[in-house]
Amino acid sequence: MAKKKTIITAAVTGAWPKKENNPNVPLTPEEIADDVYECWKAGAAIAHLHMRDDEGNGTMDHNKFRQTVELIHSKYPDCDIILNLTTSGDIYATDETRMQHVKELKPEMASYDCGSMNWLNFGLFLNSPKFLEECGKVFDECGTKPEIEAFDPGMIGNAAYYVKKGVLHAPLHFQLCMGCANGIPGSLKNLLFMKEQMDALCPGSTWSAFGVGHSAMEVLYATIALGGNVRVGMEDNVMYGKGELAKSNAQFVERAARIIKEFGNDVATPDEAREILGLKK
Repeated sequence: MAKKKTIITAAVTGAWPKKENNPNVPLTPEEIADDVYECWKAGAAIAHLHMRDDEGNGTMDHNKFRQTVELIHSKYPDCDIILNLTTSGDIYATDETRMQHVKELKPEMASYDCGSMNWLNFGLFLNSPKFLEECGKVFDECGTKPEIEAFDPGMIGNAAYYVKKGVLHAPLHFQLCMGCANGIPGSLKNLLFMKEQMDALCPGSTWSAFGVGHSAMEVLYATIALGGNVRVGMEDNVMYGKGELAKSNAQFVERAARIIKEFGNDVATPDEAREILGLKK
């Protein structure tokens, strides 16, 4: 019997950690491109990308996305990693700005945050019904697979609603975001609940999960045991272990790959991930 294939997503940058949090966080297009390549070599099938402005803050500047994507393709032509571009790299960006790079670059995947929430106790992360409907339309036109980011069970219900409305199309792919401030706390119990909600409301969906901070390892092990795919990287954790800064994003990918193999699964290649997720290369 063939072994189960488990997809590793490398979330290499995010919108918040800076060099003062960990000097190894990639911030420039050049650093991000190099980092993505190292993660691909370590076993990542998907790279989830955020951009930073020249001061290191999160930005939705379509030129930064274009520069980074072109660098990955030109500098590393052998790298066939799936690029998953965020639509939520700056909570102050306009709806149009959040979609412009998708329209221009037509990535294989992009994030679709299926609801609004308070963000890190200082701002509002708004994903209005109007934005979500327009975003679904843009993804359809671009052939881009939405990755449904669910920070709480209500966002899973939202995804089911948009499937019924024809904005999203089953089978969906979820990223269960565990342990983010003001989202559902990261734990095995909560992960089981989120998966049960997803299975009930959006049957047939594929899924991945990650845990922020101290919940990272619990969620990583539990996700693999439950048959899910995993996300790792400095967007979610700048610490590799207690009191130990991560040396690189590839270090996280290497650990995830070891755990997947020791569990008895195989690490999915990018093309295997495309088949699992039904992507249009």
